[in-house]
Amino acid sequence: MISLPLPLVLGSGSPRRRQLLHQIGLQCTVCPSKVDESTFSVDGITPENYVQSLAEAKALDVAMQLSEPSIVLGADTVVVLDGRILGKPIDQNDAKTMLRSLSGKTHTVYTGISLVDSLTFKIINDVATTKVTFRELDDQEIIDYIAGGSPMDKAGAYGIQDDFGAVFVSHIVGCYYNIVGLPLELFYRTLRKF
Repeated sequence: MISLPLPLVLGSGSPRRRQLLHQIGLQCTVCPSKVDESTFSVDGITPENYVQSLAEAKALDVAMQLSEPSIVLGADTVVVLDGRILGKPIDQNDAKTMLRSLSGKTHTVYTGISLVDSLTFKIINDVATTKVTFRELDDQEIIDYIAGGSPMDKAGAYGIQDDFGAVFVSHIVGCYYNIVGLPLELFYRTLRKF
């Protein structure tokens, strides 16, 4: 079990991240960040720096809103294919384009995590990467998957953990939980350093 000196605040509205924290025995308060992700440019920045910058901005945003001393966790996940960062799809056509581009290829999932002490503003950041290979997808299964609505709130327009998107993945190299949105082993090691 993990014993924390301060309450943990998750700076994200992601039910998946909250569920993963509960899975390892951590209770948390959810306080979604108000950071506008669209203001962060992907031009001329590595995926590692992009997710790390966003995770830190989210954690700091929440830390500055708190009146009680807490440990704030910020996180951001993106999918990268051929050097191009894929975030959450903006609409169904964008989701279709993303899934077609991932079909039959290997991409990398990056998750940046940031821990911030809301009293001292001590910060620790880190990034996890996982290689994910998709099998070839046909157009009808892409259309059916999008019609279900699941891809719209997920980086790369798919989820591996709780829906049909799991059958798109032929294999992974790295942390499974990174693909879900919170690399638990990296988070645990970073929390211990913190």
